[in-house]
Amino acid sequence: MRTIIITGGAGFIGSHVVRLFVNKYPDYRIINLDKLTYAGNLANLKDIEDRPNYTFVRMDICDYEAILTLMQTEHVDGIIHLAAESHVDRSIKDPFTFARTNVMGTLSLLQAAKTYWSSLPERYEGKLFYHISTDEVYGALSLTNPEGLPSPFATAASSAIHHHAYGTDFFLETTKYNPHSPYSASKASSDHFVRAFHDTYGLPTIVTNCSNNYGPYQFPEKLIPLFINNIRHRRPLPVYGKGENVRDWLYVEDHARAIDTIFHRGTIAETYNIGGFNEWKNIDIIRVIINTVDRLLGRTEGEDMDLITYVTDRPGHDARYAIDSRKLQRELGWEPSLQFEEGIERTVRWYLDNEEWVDNITSGEYERYYESMYGDR
Repeated sequence: MRTIIITGGAGFIGSHVVRLFVNKYPDYRIINLDKLTYAGNLANLKDIEDRPNYTFVRMDICDYEAILTLMQTEHVDGIIHLAAESHVDRSIKDPFTFARTNVMGTLSLLQAAKTYWSSLPERYEGKLFYHISTDEVYGALSLTNPEGLPSPFATAASSAIHHHAYGTDFFLETTKYNPHSPYSASKASSDHFVRAFHDTYGLPTIVTNCSNNYGPYQFPEKLIPLFINNIRHRRPLPVYGKGENVRDWLYVEDHARAIDTIFHRGTIAETYNIGGFNEWKNIDIIRVIINTVDRLLGRTEGEDMDLITYVTDRPGHDARYAIDSRKLQRELGWEPSLQFEEGIERTVRWYLDNEEWVDNITSGEYERYYESMYGDR
């Protein structure tokens, strides 16, 4: 029986990975390790919390001694590391927290894994430290084709009516790191530590860099759930600058499938990009969300377009992210499964059908955070 720690398992992406592993691998013991900060929510996992192969442990990844003791006690042979501070706006206001969690937290996990696994008779055999990171570490791509051009590649998940690229360059696994925000700098540093532990100590590691995720259970500070909730309540939709920044979007369950594939079949010391082949300007995706929410709420489609409110752009806002994940497609056979329009429909329906979940976390501290982020812009 394998015992796997999934850090950040009460968060957005982490909860989908925990659910997938608990349901798909009943002979694995899955330990969900989460500090339960603002974005961690055990309500995300109500449907599997009583499964016999699932355990929740509340713990700070920066607590090296506690992590090491847990690994020794539970005989952990795999770590899937998702726990991170992950919002660029928050990192601009408080870079120290991002450095502590994303860099020192990752280092604590690495050191605990090295110490425990190297003490065993088999050492690193059958062990894996899998680190999930972001495409933001690569920096920004130029918006050389703002009107869009046909994308050079497509998958089942590519939009049926909107399949553009906004430049001719894409992030590859070999792209040099060039982070611009405190968030992306902290993630870049953690990526380098993971690779260094392989190169220096032989620790079996894999790193993946993924594009923007969307789907159920996302904390509503991120664009898609924030705007769904605001449209529902007819609140302003704060759009940075002109809304022309481009991101590649991937449905979160497809990301979880990719993590599963890479954990079991990926090559040690490799890097894999995970993306949706699915570029959208922020303003265009916002219009799709408005139309979808309006339709599902029985309103006239598009009647809430007047909620769009342009606000001062944030410092260092990268123009374009676009991932080339053909290596993962070619070597391990993974590609996104859900077409973007279908994914947005599912996502909007989930948030509208789960108003209690949304309301429970968009009160109190969240309201104060929201006001501090957007109130004076």
